[in-house]
Amino acid sequence: MTAPCSQAAETDPEPTATQAPASLIGRWDVTVEGPDGPYPSWFEVHQSGYRTLVGEYVGQFGSARPISHIRFDGEHFRFAVPPQWEQRTDDVVYEGTLNGDTIRGETNGEQGTLRWTARRAPELEHSGEVVLGEPIELFGGVNLAGWKPQFPQADNGWEARDGMLVNVRPGNNLITEQTFNDFELSLAFRYPKGSNSGIYLRGRYEVQVEDSFGEKANSHRIGGVYGFLTPSVNAAKPHDEWQAMTIRLVGRTVSIHLNGERIIDRQEIPGITGGALDSNEGNPGPIMLQGDHGPVEYRDIVLRPIERK
Repeated sequence: MTAPCSQAAETDPEPTATQAPASLIGRWDVTVEGPDGPYPSWFEVHQSGYRTLVGEYVGQFGSARPISHIRFDGEHFRFAVPPQWEQRTDDVVYEGTLNGDTIRGETNGEQGTLRWTARRAPELEHSGEVVLGEPIELFGGVNLAGWKPQFPQADNGWEARDGMLVNVRPGNNLITEQTFNDFELSLAFRYPKGSNSGIYLRGRYEVQVEDSFGEKANSHRIGGVYGFLTPSVNAAKPHDEWQAMTIRLVGRTVSIHLNGERIIDRQEIPGITGGALDSNEGNPGPIMLQGDHGPVEYRDIVLRPIERK
């Protein structure tokens, strides 16, 4: 769509004051110094119209939420978003100072002011011919070898049972000890009525796994990249049935098949999703299975690394 015009457009001069500076526009990977250690965040800045800056924000938890207005004077910037899953009633406010490809600033955490650092997110190109490597069985069906809990100090409710990886006592996420760049991952899963899990690619991008049979496709429902990418169709089976999923991730471009249907086709993931392990998007990362929401069973978890030529 073109910019709005009027009958006086031929004589009206182009606006010159306070143009939105390109130096802030783009995607930013954020690390926040939280009271219990660092946690990841993310935001993206767009220009709307002549000079207005808007964007999207992802916090420690939850999904991407819109930023309606970003104030920026060429060096200092500020935005605010309403709370989502945070246990608070006031807005989440980010303020910072831009210095090249780094921004440093503060945010109003629930327990006080927190410092954060943002770095421009990598492009993660996906061009070139891809070659599938030899398959790696991430779960041997006998024990949890090759996996570790996200929170070692908490109860790990995951068990190997009858060839399945079972989240018997929800409360902890499970992470591969290996890390990966580009890959194709295939697995099967089953959950009871109303349950909820997720598959984190490189520990940063959640593909939703939940009981949403018969519902309209949505980025927050089964097969969606949480809060970002909506499947073209809801190909889910009813609860208590085994379902098959294949995910190919090259750079930040993802394709997903669910139960034999291609539901996401070579779509770009803008940034990390809530609950990510970190925001270091340029680095390899593990596979993480979400286990803090509901019971779920996984099996036949096989990953094939991808090389690009």
